[in-house]
Amino acid sequence: MNSNSSLNRLLAYGCLALSMSLVGTYVAFAKPLAMAMPVFLVAWLRFGIGGVAMLRWWRKPGAEPPMSGRTRFLVFLESFLGNFLFTIFMIYGVKMTGAVSAGIIMSAIPAVVAVMGWIFLKERISRRVLAAIVCGVVGIGMLALTRVPGPEGAASGSAWLGDLFVFCSVLCEGSYAVIGKTLTRVLSPKRISAIINAWGFALMTPMGLYLALHFDFTGVSAVIWLLLLFYGLAASVWTVWLWMTGLKSVPASRAGVFTVLLPISAAVVGVVALGEPFSGMQAVAFAIALAGLLLATLPVRSPARHPSRRVRRVSGL
Repeated sequence: MNSNSSLNRLLAYGCLALSMSLVGTYVAFAKPLAMAMPVFLVAWLRFGIGGVAMLRWWRKPGAEPPMSGRTRFLVFLESFLGNFLFTIFMIYGVKMTGAVSAGIIMSAIPAVVAVMGWIFLKERISRRVLAAIVCGVVGIGMLALTRVPGPEGAASGSAWLGDLFVFCSVLCEGSYAVIGKTLTRVLSPKRISAIINAWGFALMTPMGLYLALHFDFTGVSAVIWLLLLFYGLAASVWTVWLWMTGLKSVPASRAGVFTVLLPISAAVVGVVALGEPFSGMQAVAFAIALAGLLLATLPVRSPARHPSRRVRRVSGL
């Protein structure tokens, strides 16, 4: 029993870690996509690719009860906040502010998830999870402070608005984790992934379709199309399914600690694939953030019961 429980918890941790690592990866690779196509067009095509890939996930399992009005509303809210608004706030926010400010604000995601889980799900924040949150904030904050200050030509007067947009994306990510935990109690991860992707496609269709009708696709290279295919599958299918699967077995406050892997993986892609420099301070930041993950995920030994107490109970019977 304990062995199966430990294995299930380990698999859930792996799903959460891989999900956030993929998010950071496609966020980094979204830069060339945004340069080649309008942002809303990229987002619309992403949901379209995901919808085709998840056609078989629409089928309702026989044991699944019909969705209540509250569940339908939460599914829409999950897509509206976690897919639609998160994409818009993050992409436009990073464009308007510097990378340092954006990275520091993103490091607040684990704390936001934990606080939201405490408020809305009544989850207790243990000392270890609280320490893990602090490690994540410190580590990613240090990482952000070592990065290049931002895009050249960014208007300084609009930097505060960019910071606000990035913080709004953090709130969207926190809401995504908390609402997702609630949905996993009544729906399967595959069904959640398919339905919220469909809502994302519907929300993006007006602007995406307009841009598609006025965009010259002949100038798009094969590399961009491959990146778009990866983005669509990773953002709409793989990361959502992995996250919802992990949330079925892990409290939202603890799952939120894994969001530190989002900016970490984005930085790794920047160093490995985009040739950005890697300093000793960045290595320390990685170590602190990963130490937070260990604090939150390593199993805690339950105190063994004293043999004499068991003897007393038996003799008393």
